[in-house]
Amino acid sequence: MPSPKESSPNSTLMTVKRMSHKVLDHSQLSRTTKSSLFSAISFAVIFFIIIYTDISVSNLPMHTIDLRSHEVLDHNHDHTQVPQEQIESTFITNQSTPQLSIQAKIEELEDEIRDPLVPPENATRVERLVWFRRKLPELEILKSNNLSQQFHGRVLEFLNNGCSLQFYMVWLSPAKSFGERDFLTMDTLFKSHPQGCLMIISNSMDSARGYRILKPLLDRGFKILAITPDLPFLVKNTPAESWLEELKSGRTDPGYIPLSQNLANLIRLAMLYKYGGIYLDTDFIILKDLSGLRNAIGAQSLDSETKIWNRLNGAVMIFDINHPILLDFLEEFATTFNGNKWGHNGPYLVSRVIARLEGSGRSLDYNLTILPPQAFYPLDWHRIHRIFRKPEKGSESRAVEITLNELNARETYAVHLWNKRSRQLAIGEGSVMAGLISEHCVICQDLYVS
Repeated sequence: MPSPKESSPNSTLMTVKRMSHKVLDHSQLSRTTKSSLFSAISFAVIFFIIIYTDISVSNLPMHTIDLRSHEVLDHNHDHTQVPQEQIESTFITNQSTPQLSIQAKIEELEDEIRDPLVPPENATRVERLVWFRRKLPELEILKSNNLSQQFHGRVLEFLNNGCSLQFYMVWLSPAKSFGERDFLTMDTLFKSHPQGCLMIISNSMDSARGYRILKPLLDRGFKILAITPDLPFLVKNTPAESWLEELKSGRTDPGYIPLSQNLANLIRLAMLYKYGGIYLDTDFIILKDLSGLRNAIGAQSLDSETKIWNRLNGAVMIFDINHPILLDFLEEFATTFNGNKWGHNGPYLVSRVIARLEGSGRSLDYNLTILPPQAFYPLDWHRIHRIFRKPEKGSESRAVEITLNELNARETYAVHLWNKRSRQLAIGEGSVMAGLISEHCVICQDLYVS
């Protein structure tokens, strides 16, 4: 795939923690007193962090990145990157210092705050728009700030690390909810692509907590970066630019589906368009090298009679930088956005666009590859539980062995785990899932071996 220097560039299903609110029978004076006390403590903690961070950051070596070779760059910012070893010394090696302790406590408090991107339940469209306009100042993901404006420079510097392939994931949930199953996708990715580069597009993972989550992979020399996105930059000069402006104006109904799900759909398309590479949801086991695939997307299901695909899925997408179909996807997102239909702006979107191309005979011009379901979705969502079962009889053990051989031998590149259905399932000893993990993991290999 062309490098981003040559040209310009679910899963993600959200785990949403809803707070349970208890009605307390206190007087107004009591509430005011507690609120004042909490505010005073919070101010003191934040003041201490500001002072401490200012001292620490002032000693960090910074350098400017030359971005003039990138055609789509239109920022006039000096982009800076903190060296990895400096991050380690700041966040990890000084774990006994007050800074990390306070940072951890702040993050824990943040994780308890209700996600501002989740609308109130059972709200009407008018009520939801009123709520959304009130929430807009809190939605940092929609803005450019000092950290997000470093995004493009950090991306180019990271991808200049001799990457065999460049991968992207999107995580708009709190870092605290990034669990073992999500880590498993990264783990199996690096088993089959040890020289690959993985970027996690995420505000929450671009933090001390996120760094601690990723540290086991970083310590083994794998190239991985959690990075805060600059959404206005990502959609600039694309059909989605006007959609984002409308959203930020408060005139677009975000719908009852958490906005973060649809922003994740948008970000994956924009990342592939501006930088090229491979997008992955965080609920896969990667089995094989993906370097032989180009401009490819997987079918989720086929028509039982014609054997022609009837639904595609964007949980894995592989595209060259600036591929024209990505612009078509972005235009479809912007012009048909509907926040009240699950999948409308995700798997159904890519299905609609490619179906129209095939119907018009233009798909050949796009050099597209539609892979069969066995490539990424060998098990559909209502059968995924089967690979977690512990075999109880000899016949079941033989069936596990046959399934493992089929998955490893045939053209299955990855297994989608449908986390919304499988996240809470225990991995049974001797199960297909346990076998896949033991064979395809780097770090978690020993955790599931009996």
